[in-house]
Amino acid sequence: MPSFKSITLAIAASAGLLFGATAPARADYVQPHISHPAFGRVRVVVPVTSADPAVWAFKLKNLLNSENTIKQWHGTLQAHVVLYGAGVKMLLQPMNDDVKSAVDALRADGVHFDICNNTLKGMNLDWHQLDGVKESDIVPAGFLQVGWLANHGWAVEAMN
Repeated sequence: MPSFKSITLAIAASAGLLFGATAPARADYVQPHISHPAFGRVRVVVPVTSADPAVWAFKLKNLLNSENTIKQWHGTLQAHVVLYGAGVKMLLQPMNDDVKSAVDALRADGVHFDICNNTLKGMNLDWHQLDGVKESDIVPAGFLQVGWLANHGWAVEAMN
């Protein structure tokens, strides 16, 4: 005797076939919208503590997409990427070409890359080994930099 669950699944499957329900192959039909006032100025902090290049690529791609999107929606994005712990390795030379071009593009759009001095000391790294870093990019503590910016109205991207 069929179970209630198997009968329910069979009915749901039949209904889908009967009404022609299929998953769209692409989502290019979606017209994005916002139901709030224009974006205006958005300030975000992106902490990076991972040595995983996949994490770096994800965070950099999010920032690049956000830079492009906010311009289309008549806003501005201010961003700080705060590198501490193993995240400092993102800028360690030699760099992956994709990471380097994404970082260069973001810097050209005004994104700041803040480097943790505690990490530099702890890893015995000379900041000159990091791509494009100036002495003014070095902050005393990356973790505190994130907290300070958060306390001053910056949103903190939490995924790492």
